[in-house]
Amino acid sequence: MDLTPVLDGFGVVFQPTNMLYCVIGVVVGMLIGVLPGLGPAATIAILLPVTFGIEPVTAIIMLAGIFYGAQYGGTITSVLLRLPGEASSVVTVFDGHALARQGKAGTALGVAAIGSFIGGTVSIIALSLLAPVVASFALDFGPPEYTALALLGILLVSTVSSGHRLKALIAACVGLLLATVGRDGFTSAERFTFGNLSLADGLDFVPIAMGLFGLGEILYNLEERHRAVQAPATVANVWPSKKDLRESSGAIGRGSVLGFFLGILPGGGATLSSLAAYAMEKRRAKDPSRFGKGAIEGVAAPESANNAAATSSFIPLLTLGIPANATMAVIFGALLIQGVSPGPQLVSEEPELFWGVVNSMYLGNILLLIMSIPLVGLFVRILRVRATVLAPITVLITLVGVYTVNNDVFDIVLVIVFGALGYLMKKLGFDPGPLVLAFVLGSLLEESLRRSLLIFDGDATGFVTRPISGTLLAVFVLVAALPAVRALMKRRAKDKELV
Repeated sequence: MDLTPVLDGFGVVFQPTNMLYCVIGVVVGMLIGVLPGLGPAATIAILLPVTFGIEPVTAIIMLAGIFYGAQYGGTITSVLLRLPGEASSVVTVFDGHALARQGKAGTALGVAAIGSFIGGTVSIIALSLLAPVVASFALDFGPPEYTALALLGILLVSTVSSGHRLKALIAACVGLLLATVGRDGFTSAERFTFGNLSLADGLDFVPIAMGLFGLGEILYNLEERHRAVQAPATVANVWPSKKDLRESSGAIGRGSVLGFFLGILPGGGATLSSLAAYAMEKRRAKDPSRFGKGAIEGVAAPESANNAAATSSFIPLLTLGIPANATMAVIFGALLIQGVSPGPQLVSEEPELFWGVVNSMYLGNILLLIMSIPLVGLFVRILRVRATVLAPITVLITLVGVYTVNNDVFDIVLVIVFGALGYLMKKLGFDPGPLVLAFVLGSLLEESLRRSLLIFDGDATGFVTRPISGTLLAVFVLVAALPAVRALMKRRAKDKELV
């Protein structure tokens, strides 16, 4: 492996402007993690217009900092207030707040900070080693392989992500339908434009993301946040004891490895990783009854896993051009807006951007470790600000921001429409993530499928005869059949019990 691009990447990171934006990203991410409901995807979507005036590498460094910074920010309120600020921090509530009630809030936050740092760092090292290998392997990908990969990605997002499986599939189908709006890339025929010239070039990603994740989340959270904020637990003895470190070390290691691999998986991400890590530790424990009552492993494992997953989810995005989760889809949009095409060529054609973003995560994780505890008091005060004050300001920033992208009033209309759709989806239990991911992958899927059929002269069996696409389609069939197999096994088990 040639280390020159890697070292040059550190040179990019330590440029004063990039260091400043890395700090801004991490601090904003921690703040967003503290505020319940908003989340990194919504924040990055709202900030997309801000990235237009800065260099691509600087913009992505900041947006990446927001993503992994939010993973730890949600821990603070989970431990102190039993109020998860981020979905991936829900599991931390169980044992984190129990420790806080025992007067060990500082210990829980300290272990969470150390676990987050180790999990993130392990994942960054693995990302640095594996991403170039994946990129070189992906150079063999043609239209058939991308067709199979896009299909698999959409299916995994719909079946692996949290929430109702059927609703996720419906949301993904809506996303695929939205991706077909506009002129046909092969025939130039207009589809679903209804004579509106503003729709002729298709729907823009920015108003969709800002509407679903920004405006939709704000409307939903205004309705939901009625309960009063309880008094936060006091923080003392932040540095864990040797006993706490010894008990949590195994959980941190296992959570880091598990989180890394689940983060690569489309639909996996930080939330699934934290849940899986917690379940694994509880299953391994000699006394599972300790979990939920203040087990330090119940904080260490999920916090290590969600930070490792947040980092590793950059692998499919940067090397294959496939976003693994909703936040990656928004960052994917930011890259396209900046004129950067994520994919196998990125490592060789844009080494400064690739290694600059990857190496900035080392700095970001160190900053998180240093700043996490001193800023606890500030974040708890911010949490007391009423949502009725924050929401109108955020809505105004969202609408002004989306207008500045194309200076088009129609984009504001789209944001309002998708904001209402996002609100209704949340109310009815639909996750907007599969919709956005399917929308992003929809164009790739359609174009690759049609190009493949041209290559195969319309013979669809060509997908199976190629080794990579055939393997991916086999995995697709297995994943699609898995729920039916599980249901059949449960039914047989019930029939045996009745007999």
